[in-house]
Amino acid sequence: MVSDAYAACLEIAREHYENFPVASRLVPASLRPHVAAVYAFARGADDIADEPGRTPAERLALLDEWSAHLRRAPESLTFEALADTIRRFDLPLVLFDDLLSAFKQDVEKARYETWHEVFDYCRRSANPVGRLVLRLAGVKRRDADTWSDDVCTALQLTNFWQDLAIDWQRGRLYVPESVWVSAGAQTADLDRGVLTDSWQRVLGECAAVTDDRFRRGRPVCDVLRGRLRYELRATWLGGARVLQKTRDVEFDVFRHRPTLGAADALVIAWKALTWPATPRSITPS
Repeated sequence: MVSDAYAACLEIAREHYENFPVASRLVPASLRPHVAAVYAFARGADDIADEPGRTPAERLALLDEWSAHLRRAPESLTFEALADTIRRFDLPLVLFDDLLSAFKQDVEKARYETWHEVFDYCRRSANPVGRLVLRLAGVKRRDADTWSDDVCTALQLTNFWQDLAIDWQRGRLYVPESVWVSAGAQTADLDRGVLTDSWQRVLGECAAVTDDRFRRGRPVCDVLRGRLRYELRATWLGGARVLQKTRDVEFDVFRHRPTLGAADALVIAWKALTWPATPRSITPS
């Protein structure tokens, strides 16, 4: 039964609550199973891309198989739920294709030369999720898509700077080479787990670029109505707050990975409720 398939997707989402809070009561109960189905699809592909013990060729083959499931009769609970969600909401398959292309890129590409390359990765790794959420909420507007893309890119970039140490251990670096080379930063310092002044300046520049994306995408938080509006506000505020916490530790994520705690949740909830029409600053206090 499709209800069992949705239940399985919700369980997958709850297991990874920190990264994808679909259990939030701000997500309407009627949409929660559908958001979970999208998440379960993405989570499964992400796990394949990072699965230890498999060669890159094996992971790419598995991702190709994952992609094939989108266009044939469901053979698992995840795809049974997803197929039902795609049909009900007429979701564009190209958004799922974009997600999978980003997961494949994680297998094949570990360095980025320019901001253009980084933004193109974000276009496929993060932006489709925001557009899918808008479609689930019944929003099909070009301006909303653009704002959503900016916020999703900002959230992805924030995660890059927050997880710099983790990604480096996996052999990946999302900071554009053009930025860190021109600043005189050395990857040998990252090997030693040392964040030098040069790297702090580099990441300060990266944070400024991320700030700009948060600012540009802020209007999407007021596109939706009801509880989803507050969910988007909380997501925006949470991402901006993680970015500020990363600044607070001077970007030294080798010694301390910034995360949100209970006190942060209270601040975010208050700011979501008292959301100003015109923000004085995107940087949370």
